[in-house]
Amino acid sequence: MVFLHGNPTSARLYRHLLHGLAPDHRCIAPDYLGFGRSAAPQEFSYRPPAHATLVETLLRTLGVSDVTLVLHDWGGPIGLTYALRHPETIRRLILMNTWAWPLTHRPVLQAASRLLATPMGRIAVERFNAFTRLVMPATTGSASPLRPDWIQTYTAALDTPTRRLACWVFARALRKETQWLRALWTRRERLRDHPTLLCWGMDDPAFGHERCLQRWQRLFENIHVRRFPATGHYVPEEKGAALLKPVRQFLQSTPG
Repeated sequence: MVFLHGNPTSARLYRHLLHGLAPDHRCIAPDYLGFGRSAAPQEFSYRPPAHATLVETLLRTLGVSDVTLVLHDWGGPIGLTYALRHPETIRRLILMNTWAWPLTHRPVLQAASRLLATPMGRIAVERFNAFTRLVMPATTGSASPLRPDWIQTYTAALDTPTRRLACWVFARALRKETQWLRALWTRRERLRDHPTLLCWGMDDPAFGHERCLQRWQRLFENIHVRRFPATGHYVPEEKGAALLKPVRQFLQSTPG
């Protein structure tokens, strides 16, 4: 099982799933450069395609096969880049509040990305960690308000300007990577036959709507959907160990 996180989190996002699944599964949960415990080299671009290239290199080096990809937020486009290049190595997909298409149809996301891409937006993220302090709480569901210790943990991890730059590049990429996302989505049919589980926070202001789910449902032949009302964007953090039951049921119903 390969777990890929988004912005501004790290592999820690999956700690509850990892704790419950690791005894029975080989679990690989990398931190992208600039996040978690990984290095933050100044010369790295931190753009999603660059992260995707490193993830592909890692998984090819490890020689993985029969993979279950677990993807959240930017982990979706990054992980599906690998899956589309190496579909023969993928057994299943587990998707949580993520996407793999251009977000041009989402004016709120476009406006937020445009604002964060301004010089003042960059200052807010790089100097004051505005993404973890403001965006994360604003996108958490009403049933599971983001606890102060969560915010503090992710804020503390972005402890240098370069790490906060990595966070800012992801925020800007919602607008800047439209061409890359469009190219990714045009190849989506290669994954149609892969069993897929959607674990979806329906109180996510960015992706918690039926139109987003329907895009995935139209793609996959064998799809299972678990909706979580009053759960926001950060599903693995908000639901924690409660995700183990639907994930285990899905794994058992789609044996390798």
